Amino acid sequence: MKIENTKAQMRKGVLEYCILSVLKDDDAYVAEILDTLKDAKLLVVEGTIYPLLTRLKNAGLLNYRWEESTSGPPRKYYGLTETGKLFLKELNTTWDELQNAVNIVTRQKTKK
Repeated sequence: MKIENTKAQMRKGVLEYCILSVLKDDDAYVAEILDTLKDAKLLVVEGTIYPLLTRLKNAGLLNYRWEESTSGPPRKYYGLTETGKLFLKELNTTWDELQNAVNIVTRQKTKK
């Protein structure tokens, strides 16, 4: 088994949560979302993020709007719906519980 495959699977497992978290305060277009994820060392390509955004939109967690751009074509800005905000709140709780459980199992101190 290759470590890179396992690391990639771990990243994919939290990607939807991270995308929703990126959008918790402000709407953003794909390039902004990708930049935020890349800054956090979550390397994601456009071919990966578009299907995720579509799935999250179809699930009622995201909406989008088109906005004119001064530097090119209009941009599609994504934002959380009310359902998405509630979903993210639940994911935050689940993430905290999961992080604590993993820390216990791996015998690491919990950061609070």
